[in-house]
Amino acid sequence: MKALDLGNQKVLSTVLRLVIPAMIAQLINVLYSIVDRIYVGNIAGIGDTALAAVGVCAPVATLISSFAFLIGTGGAPLFSMALGEKKEARASSILSNALSALIALALLVTALVFLFEEPLLRTFGASDTTYGYARQYLLIYAAGSVFSITAVGLNQYITAQGYAGIGMATTLIGAAANIALDPLFIFVFRMNVAGAAAATVLSQFLSFVFVLVFLRLKGTKIRLTVQKPDFAVIGKIVRLGISPFLIMATDSVIIIVSNAVLQAHGGADGDKWITVSTVVQAFFQLLTMPMLGISTGSQPVLSYNYGAKNEKIIRRAEKYIVCMCLVFTVFMTIVSLFAAKPFVSLFTDTPDLVEKSVWGIRVFMLGAVPLSFQYAFVDGLTALGQPQFAITLSMMRKLVVFLGCILVLPLFFGVQAVFYAEPAADIFSAVLSTVVFLIVFPRILKKRMNTPSETQKQSNVPSK
Repeated sequence: MKALDLGNQKVLSTVLRLVIPAMIAQLINVLYSIVDRIYVGNIAGIGDTALAAVGVCAPVATLISSFAFLIGTGGAPLFSMALGEKKEARASSILSNALSALIALALLVTALVFLFEEPLLRTFGASDTTYGYARQYLLIYAAGSVFSITAVGLNQYITAQGYAGIGMATTLIGAAANIALDPLFIFVFRMNVAGAAAATVLSQFLSFVFVLVFLRLKGTKIRLTVQKPDFAVIGKIVRLGISPFLIMATDSVIIIVSNAVLQAHGGADGDKWITVSTVVQAFFQLLTMPMLGISTGSQPVLSYNYGAKNEKIIRRAEKYIVCMCLVFTVFMTIVSLFAAKPFVSLFTDTPDLVEKSVWGIRVFMLGAVPLSFQYAFVDGLTALGQPQFAITLSMMRKLVVFLGCILVLPLFFGVQAVFYAEPAADIFSAVLSTVVFLIVFPRILKKRMNTPSETQKQSNVPSK
């Protein structure tokens, strides 16, 4: 069991060995939701309604996952910087406190969902027709959130040590189990929507066990230990993780508002438009999640070399990251032209839903290639310990442009205009992110190379 050398001068090789497993892991991760939706959409007699119900639960699932990224993506760059500075005791402290924070957040999230499930679902777009199915799915999913949050969060620290293949295996185990268990629980045990949620929770539990076992192995570079919580350390993790957390949490806000607008402007077809949106979002995840694998999977090489003051490696790595994002988005745009209809047919065979969903996918993909720059630059700035820029850029994209378009465009162009909010936000954010990155990136590196003590203040995690 050998960890990847993050300071290797063969930068392209290092980035690829991080990115490829991370992309595969994220692609596998998409299968959690897509497989659920495919099976749910094919339940005899209730498929379309049940699919709309699962779509209503999607923002809750996204919100739950965002807490994993608050601690995982927040602490992993600090963890890698500590390794780059050869401060293993500090890295161990960060990992231990991450575990404490993940468990505490998971328990809090579960309690809140159980207390407020009905207002949550009604706000998220559940109608009288879909509420019963949505409630079944949500309560079971939330009951297992401790497994999903802890597994996803701690998996970031496995990759941050250079064990990219193990990080991929974590999600592979969960996804493979989910694919196998879904038909068993849904059709054989006749649990329908509840079966889809139960299969997902059990799959996440298996990933959770795998992560804990690996991090406790003696051969692991930094082993997971249980230490007394240090709230100063947790505070620094949260401070850096607030950017990826807000990015994911605002995804929930976007879906909530989108579902509400689709219901309001869709009239009698409100549930139908939510079903269309659910399918379109599922396809778009095939773009965004693997690209997230590129931008966040490559963060360890940026963070490690930032800690080690290897400016040349950081610059070369960032160029490779941008190029990989561009190549992937061009590829997926081409795929969307030919594979949209076969993809939609996996979920439903209702002609009207198929036609609208294929149209929605192609609209969403209009801004896919420019979106490359947003992902590469925002996550690159986070890896360098600069969450303030990442937060500002992400919030501009989602809460100003995206949300604004969702609310305003349908007033003039009808319910279908909701789908144009995605490419509008993607194109705008690409321009803004590129300009900001070109200005601040050289300054960040210059400050690090010239004033290392200031960098220690940025990480702000005391040496043990």
